[in-house]
Amino acid sequence: MRICIIEDSRLARLELKHLLGKFPELELIGEAENAEEGLALIEELRPDLLFLDIHLPQKNGFELLEALEYIPQVIFTTAYDQYALKAFEQNALDYLLKPIEEPRLRQAVEKALAKHEPVKPAAAPTLLSEEDRVFVKDGERCWFVALKQVRLIESNGNYAFLYFDQERPCILKSLNYLENRLDPKVFFRANRQQIINVNYIEQINPWFSGSIKIQLRGGEEVEVSRRQSQVFKELMSL
Repeated sequence: MRICIIEDSRLARLELKHLLGKFPELELIGEAENAEEGLALIEELRPDLLFLDIHLPQKNGFELLEALEYIPQVIFTTAYDQYALKAFEQNALDYLLKPIEEPRLRQAVEKALAKHEPVKPAAAPTLLSEEDRVFVKDGERCWFVALKQVRLIESNGNYAFLYFDQERPCILKSLNYLENRLDPKVFFRANRQQIINVNYIEQINPWFSGSIKIQLRGGEEVEVSRRQSQVFKELMSL
């Protein structure tokens, strides 16, 4: 079972790692000391189980979970007991009070292992070209739209808005899923929330700290994250 630890105290992380080392069924694949690092870590590594401190810099543990598209099983770790009810309202698997004792940790780990179902590797999804047409239904309205008409895809949690012509229907697909189905030479992941069709780029402007801002022909302005700005420059250069 692949796990990550998000905890701002270095000593608390070391102690938890020491205790978790007694469980051969668990594999520690990453750790972070704040919410922003944790967010990137979870989206990239997609662990099965998360040991999450509630008090973190920038955002607390609850706010971090609200920002995620992919949510693993969660065991909260905290020195405060007043958050227990909210933790279980967030479907937390367990809630451990610091200092964490091995017998209590063992209970939580056994609960996680009992719920864990190893995921079988799925076949890679078929890549869609810009010439492919997709069926889109939003409420009572339906479209059969060519992907080359879609200039922008914007995340809304587990949903996404497709921008084409004057339409903006909402579909029940995550941005990560759509990114894996679309041609990366045409559809570029600009940031955590948006994918753009590079054929609709009208203007590119420098932005903060080496990032860029892109204006699309539909009028939308998209801020490209600093990391993705570098990827975009390399992708579009000779």
